[in-house]
Amino acid sequence: MSTMNAAPSPLNTRSLTAHGPVIPVIVIHRLEHAVPMARALVDGGVRVLEITLRTPVALQAMRLIAQEVPQAIVGAGTLRTPGDVEAALEAGCRFGVSPGYTAALGRACRDMGLPLLPGVATASEVMTACDDGLDFLKFFPASAAGGIPMLKSLAGPFPEVSFCPTGGISAQTAPQFLALPNVAVCGGSWLTPHELMEAGDWAGITQLAREASALRA
Repeated sequence: MSTMNAAPSPLNTRSLTAHGPVIPVIVIHRLEHAVPMARALVDGGVRVLEITLRTPVALQAMRLIAQEVPQAIVGAGTLRTPGDVEAALEAGCRFGVSPGYTAALGRACRDMGLPLLPGVATASEVMTACDDGLDFLKFFPASAAGGIPMLKSLAGPFPEVSFCPTGGISAQTAPQFLALPNVAVCGGSWLTPHELMEAGDWAGITQLAREASALRA
């Protein structure tokens, strides 16, 4: 697999935590929404954007944002295969996020130079990721997988691991997760709600981004 067109990325996933307490998890259905949505988030102080590979226009949207909104740090969500990794790099993504973790996916990300934030939900999955040198992990689906009590339980045996809980988190519950010492940031879809996207209410999304940027434990 060739990544000759991909620019090398200086990022590691832990560096993403320096840009604010929330990483938006974004589903883009209309390509024309991509750039104004990204600009609205950046205007609100949110630079790290996870664009999920859940729609036919996702890769095109990533490419457009990477090209036209240079302040944004674009990442590809829902990575599952080495092919997804290659496609994300070719679209200009600087990091990847996966719902779970496999050795094959981790190897592909290492070989191609894409920093990975892998999903885990159990202690065994944390151990597998740690064995491959990963210690900043996405806890997913956060609410369904045990939420705050589970994260507290994982802190004891894995003191070196930091988490980005994602799934079922809202602006109201995010501060409770961010208060945990092993939570570095939260992932959430509430910054880009479907109704605001469809209405083209970019000012509304900027306001949500400002509120998210201000969240503190």
